Order: sequence, then structure tokens, then C-alpha cells
Amino acid sequence: MSATLYSYWRSTAAYRIRVALNLKGVDYDLVSINLAPGVKENRGDDYATRNPQQLVPFFEDDRVSLAQSMAILEYLEERYPEPRLLPAGTQQRGEVRAFCQHIACDVHPLNNVSVLTYLSNDLGIDDDARSTWYAHWVHRVFRSAESEIARHGGAYVFGDTLTMADVLLVPQVYNAHRFDVPMSEFLNILAVEARCLALDAFDRARPEKQPDA
Repeated sequence: MSATLYSYWRSTAAYRIRVALNLKGVDYDLVSINLAPGVKENRGDDYATRNPQQLVPFFEDDRVSLAQSMAILEYLEERYPEPRLLPAGTQQRGEVRAFCQHIACDVHPLNNVSVLTYLSNDLGIDDDARSTWYAHWVHRVFRSAESEIARHGGAYVFGDTLTMADVLLVPQVYNAHRFDVPMSEFLNILAVEARCLALDAFDRARPEKQPDA
């Protein structure tokens, strides 16, 4: 089975998939799609034909061609069930999915580079106001994430077992660091991040360790 991940080193959504593939021990080829301003390889005809959404990540293997990180994660969980990233219990699976969607829907889209660029270039928002916008949405979601981690009281988001929630959280924390978001009130989140990054699967997926960095 040959798998290919179309990725960009700074994409937090692609970061999620690199972590999951590493955790599940799936060998894959990585194809860089340069999203840098002035390049935007995702807008090229070749990639647009392959992936009409023109975003990363995009995943292909001998069965599927999938866009959208949450859909890819769910597919990987079904095809490669071990190690499990969703708990066995129905309630627990729902809780992990809800946490993931809170990040994937309520903070990531609002702080995506395309949105930040629109705020600056089209609406004329200055850098200070843009930073305030960015931090507002991060803090809003991270406050609930901080409480969730405290409630479960383990090494990771949901106790002492890695789940998809950790796969979503760590890349979002990376982005918060990148944009200098104050993180002093999120000690539980920072502790989970540190434990995850000490693991090989997370370490190899770091943006700065990608070939296109």
C-alpha cells in the first residue's frame, strides 16, 4: 500500500495528519505544496485538478483521495485501528470528537493564514489589531480546553491515553507560539504539549523538521 500526504510545513491541519500517520506507523510519501505568499502552489492547475478544494492536507492511498483533516483522521482510524486514537466507549468517543471539533471549527478557521491575510490586505486591519483578533479566538477555545484537561486529570487531554484530541491540540499550540499568543494561564495545555512532543511520533511531525521548512 502506497500512501501520499500533500502537506505544507506550517499548516497545522497537515501537522495533525503527520502525527496520526506516525502514531499508526503508516509509511507515506510527503509532497510539499508551497502555500507561501507569491507562490501558492495549491492554486496551480495540477494540484487543483487533484484536489478541487485546493487546500492541505490532502491524502491518497490505494482506496481514497481525501481532503479535510478531520475526514482523513477518521479514515485513518477506521483503516488502521491500532493504536486507537478514539476511545472504545461511545460516550468517550463523542467527547473526544467534540474536543477536536472545538479546535477544528471554532479556532483554526478564524486564525487561518488566509483569514489573517484578508484582515490585513482587504480590511486594512493593522498588526496590533490582527494580533488581538488572533489571541481572542485562541484564548476562547484554550480556556475550555484547559478545563477539560483538568477535569480528566491525566498526562494527556483525556487521561493517560493519547487520543485524537492530543493530535489536534499540539499543532494548535504550535500556532499559538508562532503568533506570540500569551500562554501563561494554560499550564495544563503546556504540560500536555511537552509530553506529546517528547514522543517520537510528535517530534518527527514538528513543522521545523519537515523537508520543506
